[in-house]
Amino acid sequence: MKLTILGGGGFRVPLVYGALLGDHAEGRVSRVTLYDTDAGRLTAVARVLGEQARGIADAPAVIATTDLEEALRGADFVFSAIRVGGLSGRAADERVALEEGVLGQETVGAGGIAYGLRTVPVALDLARRIARLAPDAWVINFTNPAGLVTEAMSRHLGDRVIGICDSPVGLGRRVARLLGADPDRVWIDYAGLNHLGWLRGLYVDGRDELPRLLADPVLLDSFEEGRLFGPELLRSLGSIPNEYLHYYYFNREAVHAYRQAERTRGAFLRDQQESFYARMREPGTAALLTWDRTRAEREATYMAENREVAGAGERESDDLESGGYEQVALALMRAVARNERTSLILNVRNRTTLSALDCEAVVEVPCLVDANGAHPVAVSPLPYHAVGLVAAVKAVERAVLEAAESGSRAAAVQAFALHPLVDSVAVARRLVERYAEVHPELSHLGRA
Repeated sequence: MKLTILGGGGFRVPLVYGALLGDHAEGRVSRVTLYDTDAGRLTAVARVLGEQARGIADAPAVIATTDLEEALRGADFVFSAIRVGGLSGRAADERVALEEGVLGQETVGAGGIAYGLRTVPVALDLARRIARLAPDAWVINFTNPAGLVTEAMSRHLGDRVIGICDSPVGLGRRVARLLGADPDRVWIDYAGLNHLGWLRGLYVDGRDELPRLLADPVLLDSFEEGRLFGPELLRSLGSIPNEYLHYYYFNREAVHAYRQAERTRGAFLRDQQESFYARMREPGTAALLTWDRTRAEREATYMAENREVAGAGERESDDLESGGYEQVALALMRAVARNERTSLILNVRNRTTLSALDCEAVVEVPCLVDANGAHPVAVSPLPYHAVGLVAAVKAVERAVLEAAESGSRAAAVQAFALHPLVDSVAVARRLVERYAEVHPELSHLGRA
């Protein structure tokens, strides 16, 4: 079975390959094709993968190419993890937004909109090429903003594109462990959009154990989201929000912390990865060790400003463990390719799952997965406070799609102006102007 990774020179590709190395069953992925526009990054990542595969007789063969059509032909699965504009683009997204006094995070607020505007046109082109060159392939999308990009690609690929994210699975596993349950044997009631969802229940043998967690202040203070949001808010919500909702519930404090930081997250990652890839150009560099040390630093500093706002301290060792999106991707591929039925929280077309949204809207909900793909499971209705946020952000995503497809600058302004974390139409207009100045990828936006 052939897997093609778009963005194959990306820093997190060894996580995916590491998961594949642990799969020795019949019908496993036997060939991995790495595609990237940057040949130097491809070479660096291929070195890491080569060291990972040492001593493993049935390790998937690795082929690196800068030829997109060559990479796609014959693919059974396509993993999309591209970053249009690179980390320099992310750093610019953050800087421009913060200078206007609004959040610049890469998937939330102004930064997420800017990232979506330059990514969606590329994602649409990729979807059209996949439909032509690998019409039977299943596409697993991790490209951010994951829900928005998955919805864009679904216009050409239908249900054969499925979005994944490690945030819901990480949250579910942390809560399960706290309650003494096996994370692999619980049912998680989770619903919303990507980076905008709530864990509303965690069922063990048919019994919801979440109320026990919400009633215990000691347990609530012992894990990442409990420290991030605080017991009082969690009890009032009756649910555990995805960590990215911290940007909504504590927006003023988050913006202040980001403006005071020495470097934004994007700038930190840009500098860190530039250093990593520079070291990888040196022949004697221990590739896997260098990558692993860089990854550990990256994970330990994740959402550092938000934890500072909440007084949450350093990340706990349990919050740094592996088993994130690469394991979700592997489980998804197994379920589809070998009919190993499973349940996963995924980004898929809504159908009738969330009544507040139309059937084509991509949502993040529990799904049953088999050889025919991912099937969203009926969930209880969202409470009004969640409906409001979800509907507003989906309206923003639709405006981004319109702007990306039509080149309408008015639609781009509307996307920024509608977002709950952008508080002024005047600010929205300035953001469009400034982002168009710093991102050549936004040259498709006209004046209308």
